[in-house]
Amino acid sequence: MQLAPTPEQLAFKASVETFARDRVAPAAAAIDEQNVFPRELVAEAGALGLMGITVAPEWGGAGRDYVSYVLAIETLARESATMAVIVTVNNSLVAEVIERFGTDEQKERWLRALASGTSIGAFALSEADAGTDAANQKTRVTLDGEGYRLDGEKVWVANAEAADVAIVFAASQPDVASRGISAFLVPVDSPGITRRALNESLGVRGLGSMDLAFDDVRVDSTQVLGAPGKGFSIARWALDGGRVAIAAQALGVGQAALDEALAHAKRRHTFGQAIANYQAIQWMLADMATDLDAARMLTLKAAAARPLQDRISLEASMAKLHASEAAHRAADKAMQIFASAGYRRGSRVERLFRDARATEIYQGTSEVQRMIIAANVIG
Repeated sequence: MQLAPTPEQLAFKASVETFARDRVAPAAAAIDEQNVFPRELVAEAGALGLMGITVAPEWGGAGRDYVSYVLAIETLARESATMAVIVTVNNSLVAEVIERFGTDEQKERWLRALASGTSIGAFALSEADAGTDAANQKTRVTLDGEGYRLDGEKVWVANAEAADVAIVFAASQPDVASRGISAFLVPVDSPGITRRALNESLGVRGLGSMDLAFDDVRVDSTQVLGAPGKGFSIARWALDGGRVAIAAQALGVGQAALDEALAHAKRRHTFGQAIANYQAIQWMLADMATDLDAARMLTLKAAAARPLQDRISLEASMAKLHASEAAHRAADKAMQIFASAGYRRGSRVERLFRDARATEIYQGTSEVQRMIIAANVIG
């Protein structure tokens, strides 16, 4: 199994680094401070092929492999976790899902625009009582003479502020977990949909997360994604890819924290010498580097497995669990190395600390990842 990137993959990563350095990095602090969805940067990312990295060229995508994808996400996240998540949602949770489960008509309508970045996608699965327990959907789908009606509310829908289409999950038997859940492709400007602003989040600000309320929203059979009643299996497949991408995002945040800590340790002097000369600081840096590299191997392993296996739940959960917790540890150690200089509001380390924490929560908490891993290990 591939664990070392090829020259072609590294060349693609280098092109993403140029965009991240020249365009994303100068805007990252303002995106966080102002909590504004970066529409202009998202359009530029689309023009570079980053909104449909793994989508086939016949549907307007870049046709890259999954290792290239995670290298791109890590590279973006080193400069802005927000940009990395926007790209991740559009790729893993929307475009890839439509490519795998959608009809040719659905692909013609949505996939080309999503892959080019001219449309933006959202993934509406989580509910107030169906986050960790995602199978416990309360959003209802009912049949009527003209098709279906959707009623309910989704929470923390990333990209919702700017999204043109959302994959919406709803249950025909909402009191029976995972049964009868279907997935629908729903234009977000459909009558009956209300976008509700959230309270400001701690980190990954500017993501355009909103709650979506559905009040008698009409959809027809052409909007069903996959087969009726198969929505939960579609969601699980999507989350496999999404969790690998979140692992890559966590790696980018963690690596940025290590880079900041290392530069500061060489620059900061106490008692006549750089603090990088002290063993206490050296051991923190060594632990950070080792922890992140181990997470990177798990992430590359999961990415390499994605096209080879129908499901990669174990690999994806291991990668997300270790990478997110490694990023948290790296950001925490970086904060300690910076001391009061890092604790100041507006410092880069302070932003990284807030962004790292989110990776242990969304697309399945660390506790959920451990449950999945244990179920696979035990059999």
